[in-house]
Amino acid sequence: MKKFLVSFLILSAAVMLPAAPKVGSLGDLKRLQTQVQKVVQDKTAATVSLVSPTIGASGSGVIVSGDGLILTAAHVIEGSREMTVIFPDGRQEKAKVLGANFTRDAAMAKLIGPGPWPFAEIGDSASLKVGDFVVAMGHPKGYDPTRRPPVRFGRVMTKGNLDFVTTDCTLIGGDSGGPLFDLEGRVVGIHSHIAPDRRVNNHAGLSGFKESWENMLAGKTWGVLGGDRRDPNRPVLGLNLRKTERGLMVDEVPRGGPAFAAGFLPGDVVTSINGEMVTEVEKLSEIFVDLLPGEDVKIKFNRKDLELSKTVKLARLGDIYRNQRR
Repeated sequence: MKKFLVSFLILSAAVMLPAAPKVGSLGDLKRLQTQVQKVVQDKTAATVSLVSPTIGASGSGVIVSGDGLILTAAHVIEGSREMTVIFPDGRQEKAKVLGANFTRDAAMAKLIGPGPWPFAEIGDSASLKVGDFVVAMGHPKGYDPTRRPPVRFGRVMTKGNLDFVTTDCTLIGGDSGGPLFDLEGRVVGIHSHIAPDRRVNNHAGLSGFKESWENMLAGKTWGVLGGDRRDPNRPVLGLNLRKTERGLMVDEVPRGGPAFAAGFLPGDVVTSINGEMVTEVEKLSEIFVDLLPGEDVKIKFNRKDLELSKTVKLARLGDIYRNQRR
């Protein structure tokens, strides 16, 4: 898949990289080398090349279950219902595209055959720390029968919004969708946005993948690459909020929106959504990125001296705009 270039705020300033985990002796280096070699030996078979039969572009993916569930980047499967899966030994199989959260650049596909298939264990990117060693694999420039998936070794440089992780593992076009492993061989990220200079690259963290897991597994597709806030399919409450010392205060309740129907009023102060405290407007994007229009959310808020809660069904942003124009 050709490089998907996106500017991120987390890359707009110089990164202050702390010291990596201490490697203070030849013995430490040998142990580190052994760990990396084991990851490569055990996980190469699960690192696959994905080719779209409709547009001919290629990316990468990783099998994470014995029944053939594949994780990849949303921009790799965009526009395709089926992918050709090429294993490192050259064997080819077919996979059905399932769902995708384009805002997270996260997607799933499923091998059509019965298996069992080689797979890698899923990890948790939330446990990663800046400076941790990681291993990146993939199929740069597509499947090449003359070599196995190249191995890139590096460190976590930053952890950003929506669980994106940056590393200094060098990636190029075709790596998109491939796995980022920790030193235990667990998948902790999926290669997402490749930097123009290739020195700092973004990976969709597995913790974020898990937040969208059930909807993607059910075949649902939503979101916009780059997180365009004007996406007409974005789920919204229909509230204009601003930050105050007490919480997020309602400035306006547009007519025709779900919050208006639920009885919210200007001056109400929202304190939590689905059990998560909200003190910044940006927090709403993190909560809603894994939700779809039509899903219910529970909102706790204060109205003068009263603590109240309401369940609100999220609406589609485009529908609210249309209702306001009537």
